[in-house]
Amino acid sequence: MFETLIAVVAFAGGVIASVAGFGIGSLITPILAMQYGMKLAVAMVAIPHVAGTALRFWFLRKALDKHVLLTFGVTSAIGGLTGALLHAWIGGRYLAYILAALLIFAGFTGVVGINLKFGRTGAWIAGALSGLLGGLVGNQGGIRAGAMLGFDVPKESFVATATAVGLLIDGARLPVYLYTEGKELANVWPLIAGATVAVLVGTLVGRLILGRIPEATFKRLVSGLILLLGISMLFVS
Repeated sequence: MFETLIAVVAFAGGVIASVAGFGIGSLITPILAMQYGMKLAVAMVAIPHVAGTALRFWFLRKALDKHVLLTFGVTSAIGGLTGALLHAWIGGRYLAYILAALLIFAGFTGVVGINLKFGRTGAWIAGALSGLLGGLVGNQGGIRAGAMLGFDVPKESFVATATAVGLLIDGARLPVYLYTEGKELANVWPLIAGATVAVLVGTLVGRLILGRIPEATFKRLVSGLILLLGISMLFVS
């Protein structure tokens, strides 16, 4: 039953991530944490996350916003690596509460139509902080999407760029998780493999849904998902 639950949630995460640019780690991590603890759960999710993110980027690569990637994205990767290195030594409960508060703020402002704007310096700072918190807590996608709401980009560019940033962060943090949690990950590889397949299938389904969402409602939809994620983290942290 647990394996089936993970597969269903992983599929849903793949669908949502194709629409909003995040969702895989945000949905799967809390459930895995109940069974394996937060530390191992974060490492487990990193594998299906990188698979789904890579597939999603392949479909949307032509819509990539290179300016956002080279400012926000680069510092996100640096922050994500730093957070992954600190993850083994710093407890995540209070950090998760901080992340939840930031997600609620970002989601609420987007839902009510308050537009936050980042210049180049703001993009660097937002990228570093979102990557750092993501590496520490394991829910980097939500805070990254929340920070990216400060950039005025079309929906395809939003998802493509958020996905590319996610790949940079995955490339920085996955080797760290494999090194620190490698033996434990090997013991649960069938569950990880099943989650990875489910994420890939969900990614394909979500790609079809993205094209049907009107541009005018896309930002509020993403903001609403971020707001719900932040609220949920208050109860599962």
